[in-house]
Amino acid sequence: MKLNQTPTLRARTALVGGAAAVALLLSACGSDSSDDATGSSADASDTSDATDGTDAEAAALSVTDPWIKATDDDMTAMFGTIVNDTDADITVVGASSDAAGTVELHEVVTGDGGAMVMQPKEGGFTVPAGGTHELEAGGDHVMLMDLTGPLEAGQDVTVTLELADGSTQDVTAVVKPFTGADEEYAGGMDMGDEDMEHGDTDHGDHGDHDDMDHGDHSEDQ
Repeated sequence: MKLNQTPTLRARTALVGGAAAVALLLSACGSDSSDDATGSSADASDTSDATDGTDAEAAALSVTDPWIKATDDDMTAMFGTIVNDTDADITVVGASSDAAGTVELHEVVTGDGGAMVMQPKEGGFTVPAGGTHELEAGGDHVMLMDLTGPLEAGQDVTVTLELADGSTQDVTAVVKPFTGADEEYAGGMDMGDEDMEHGDTDHGDHGDHDDMDHGDHSEDQ
């Protein structure tokens, strides 16, 4: 049997249908908004991961027992063991410190006549994956020059290592008394008030690699 709808009933039916359509439309919009928010969150997560990746190399690098030779002169050096806890090689390409006007990565090599001489380390210090790299008297070291003042035993000095990926790693080294060696400097360098020819300069501040017992020195730390 067919029922006849009054105009009022037809109007109410139309209103209910329209409300349902609006509800469906709002629900669809809400779903799109949620998806957009989720996408934004994912993008933010990706950015965070990228940032963490930039600092990952520095965070995975450390220096065991870092120390600096006490001195009243214009230069000294930092020693210790650089440790790489990652599965990829890490290269230290430079360094800086508020305690020095200039900081360089140096190596000690055999010069003319068999004398041990220092020179800048080309390419920096490469620390193998899962390995270490020694900074020691008579070998590779971080040299601090044009010191801003005397370095006394017991002082803490911050040295910032610069890595090949552009990140940096701060190292706090303790200043320790240490008697020196006879390595000479290779090349020449302006030391501020005077021009020093490194080939003629005693390298007493950097330590005696022949007479030094590294094990005994570690115990002092």
